[in-house]
Amino acid sequence: MNDQEVILRFDEVSFGHGHNKPILNEVSFSVRRGLKITLMGQNGAGKSTVFHLITGDLEPDSGFVHLGTGLTVAASKQIIPRDQLCLSLREFFQNCFKEKIYDIDPKIDEVLEVVNLVADHDRLIKSFSGGQQARLLLASAIIQNTDLLLLDEPTNNLDKEGISHLTKFLIDYQKTCIVISHDADFLNAFTHGVLYLDVFTNKIEQYTGNYFDLLVEISARMERENRKNAQLAKRIIENKEKANYFAQKGGKMRLVAKKMRDEAVEMEEAKVDVRKEDKTINSFTIPCQEDIGGEILNITSFSVMKKHKFVKKEASISLRKKERLLLVGPNGIGKTTLLESLASGKSKGAKIAPGVVVGYYRQDFSTLNFEDMVYQSLSLVAGNSSEESIRSLAAGFLITGNLIYSKIGNLSEGQKGLVSLIRLVLQKPGLLILDEPTNHINFRHLPVIAEALNKYEGAMVLVSHMPEFVEQIRIDEILDLGK
Repeated sequence: MNDQEVILRFDEVSFGHGHNKPILNEVSFSVRRGLKITLMGQNGAGKSTVFHLITGDLEPDSGFVHLGTGLTVAASKQIIPRDQLCLSLREFFQNCFKEKIYDIDPKIDEVLEVVNLVADHDRLIKSFSGGQQARLLLASAIIQNTDLLLLDEPTNNLDKEGISHLTKFLIDYQKTCIVISHDADFLNAFTHGVLYLDVFTNKIEQYTGNYFDLLVEISARMERENRKNAQLAKRIIENKEKANYFAQKGGKMRLVAKKMRDEAVEMEEAKVDVRKEDKTINSFTIPCQEDIGGEILNITSFSVMKKHKFVKKEASISLRKKERLLLVGPNGIGKTTLLESLASGKSKGAKIAPGVVVGYYRQDFSTLNFEDMVYQSLSLVAGNSSEESIRSLAAGFLITGNLIYSKIGNLSEGQKGLVSLIRLVLQKPGLLILDEPTNHINFRHLPVIAEALNKYEGAMVLVSHMPEFVEQIRIDEILDLGK
């Protein structure tokens, strides 16, 4: 077997979602056997679309996707489809194969060990936490033992131990792998090269090395391009000034002037489009509900999951304005369940002050109606805000143009996250409940989001497995559900 063999090649592939938004424009790149490649780009650039083209779920509008003869491909999705949540664990893994696997139980045990998860094979998928479901998504791709492994945001919802386990697996992995992720530190642990999907040009640029190498190379290229353009701009001005001078002389000098103007036009055309760096969302503020004071949230008890059973624990937590509580604990301990019970007002051991507006960011975006248009979803919580102000706010979150009239279900996961943040701004809550607000979000946006949370004047309860994000936020109290 040739380790240098090209097993995947895109040959001038173009694709436009709904034919009104180009996603790929004559894209060409290749991947060799045994390499671990990162696919990066802005939220909504089309990274998941590239995976669908590789698996054959989508067909290119033009160009060709070449896979090596007999090459097998498996992909892990970002989230478990809703129609699979009622399956048992055994049924979920059986669905990974076209034909029935009669000895699947040993294979399940083996792959669950790889992702550091122990579970009964008859347990329903919906009973697993978000972090545990992330491990199952990864396991569903690994169990197929294919030549090419495609992982779409595999660290989302994973705790520190889960990310460490996945990182080691990928370092030791002997086959070919392409990973979509916004976690630069995670990627740099194993990446051989980067495919960068530019949301402005709809091209894929191929780089050797990790993401930090990519940044250095892009910066150097931008500097070269800016320098070349500056030199050309200077010569263009000189030529135009000389052309005007010679044109006034009349006679044969007019021909010289025309030649110099033509040269100026050629130099204008020779200018290169300097690469636009990924845009970040605008700085924003989440306004706090007016006329609230005193205690906003009081928690006297909560439940945690221990050996598949909920165990009640006592607590003494009180949150007022500008106070932030961080919930920590391993995947499956019950963090999301606790947040859900707080947001719904059904928690027996917690009380939210009467009249407090709760802004709830769910990691699975189930507070959004996927059939709604973005504008419709925003206007539902916008009060008296005008269409112009809603569109202006959305544009600051890179939800521009036709996107605001797209169905939420058609957005990328990262764009759904941005829509959820816009809704919080419009809601003006007195209590923020945030369950993994960094999942799927381009890492360039994270400092902007952290700044907004720091400026927020209300009470806040946060769950996040991203230490570098949490470190940017002032936390007043930590509740460790695992202790």
